[in-house]
Amino acid sequence: MKKIVKNRLREAPIKCIGGASVRKITLLLAVVSACAVAISASAAKTEALNFKPQFVFKDRNGKTVSAPIVDEYQQKKLVYPAAKIDPRVNPKLMQAATIAQERAHAHSKSRCWHYVKEALLASGVIDSRPKTAMAKQAADELVRDYGFKKLSIRDPFAAPLGSVLVYSARGAAGHVEIRTKNGFVSDFRSKTPSRRPLIGVYAKG
Repeated sequence: MKKIVKNRLREAPIKCIGGASVRKITLLLAVVSACAVAISASAAKTEALNFKPQFVFKDRNGKTVSAPIVDEYQQKKLVYPAAKIDPRVNPKLMQAATIAQERAHAHSKSRCWHYVKEALLASGVIDSRPKTAMAKQAADELVRDYGFKKLSIRDPFAAPLGSVLVYSARGAAGHVEIRTKNGFVSDFRSKTPSRRPLIGVYAKG
């Protein structure tokens, strides 16, 4: 009788270990292993994403150094300053800028002074059509015959809205344009001023 009881006592723990408890432990170990594999894979992926190829070279002192290789280029848009409204400038000049903008082409037709004349006349800021033929002559004529004044401005971007910019050119007709809100206009529209030497910026009160 004692032997039977002892055998049952010995068998009980074995059944417990081989039963539900073992299955739970096995399942738990499987879950832990799966999590470990997932974490390792995620870490490896993150490391791969953060890795940047390096360019290795020697500096002037013979020291080996490295620098990251730039394999992507992001173009930045240039932002040009908008024209400011000067209350001392005749509002009709701002209207002339609008008229010129509406009539202008995408590219130059080599008729800048002709288009500026027409815009100034259409806006009513002048009462007759200027007679000079070359654009670089516009400055003197506007001052002499139409009451324009030269402003103390040398930066075309600082020219007030509606002002007239006149440029010289050696052996050529020069260039003339009107400052618009977001650029410059003559017979064509441009976000940047002419590269020719600036004679001056002119406006009328």
